[in-house]
Amino acid sequence: MTIEAPDDYRLDAQVGFLLRKATQRHLAIFAALMPDLTPRQFAALAKLCELGPTSQNALGRATAMDIATIKGVADRLRAKGLVAALPDPADRRRLVLAPTEAGRASYAAARPEAHRITAETLEPLSPDERMTFVALLARLG
Repeated sequence: MTIEAPDDYRLDAQVGFLLRKATQRHLAIFAALMPDLTPRQFAALAKLCELGPTSQNALGRATAMDIATIKGVADRLRAKGLVAALPDPADRRRLVLAPTEAGRASYAAARPEAHRITAETLEPLSPDERMTFVALLARLG
């Protein structure tokens, strides 16, 4: 009878598992501090406030969301009155998304909380580790 060597695969040491746990931490903090918007809704609103009127497809690319996801996010932001669909000045047959005044005000009010969410997510790390971690994540993306 032979005894097989134990498998050297440990789930809790795998990058996907660790990223999921870090994401769960971040999402819990986000939900506690910004209950009126989901992270995807906030990302879309923030990017629209940064870019100005943008097509839904371009917004999806800018926020790393696929077509179906950005459509749902945009629909929910429109239902909340934070985003409007307007005729594209370059092609009146197309629509662009733009933040409404309420959307700009909501984003301005949420920005300090967004900074706090990031700070609380990264709180277990030293300042140098935070900078390194964010830089490494950016390289993976």
